[in-house]
Amino acid sequence: MAVELPEGSWWDWDVVSWDPSRLVLGTGHDLTYHHLLELRFDEPELVTCPAAFQDPAFRDPTPAETPRVQRQLGSLPPVLVAFTADAGGADPADGLIAAGRLTIVRGTVFRYWRGELGPDERHAPWVRPPVG
Repeated sequence: MAVELPEGSWWDWDVVSWDPSRLVLGTGHDLTYHHLLELRFDEPELVTCPAAFQDPAFRDPTPAETPRVQRQLGSLPPVLVAFTADAGGADPADGLIAAGRLTIVRGTVFRYWRGELGPDERHAPWVRPPVG
């Protein structure tokens, strides 16, 4: 499944959160202070993904990737996303995510305490208010 992203500068990517029920990838033009788009994978079953990467090219899974996922999981999941990206190594890194559902969510997600938030703004899951 090739992911179709909305218009925007989606160059910088990282794993925002990951637990057994959801994997969240965040993206924007610079992840220092915030991200502007999230790919939320519900019920991730198989994840091969760098922790941080740049400029991914989302594509259909290769003829070798699809049967590998089917063998590992016993069947193909509703969502199978593949990409190739720059992860800082000499060669491009491949990503493969098998999940129950994919939701694309826009909005500003601050990576630092911001105080009062406006519509479509929220804090990243690890951000806490200052103590004292």
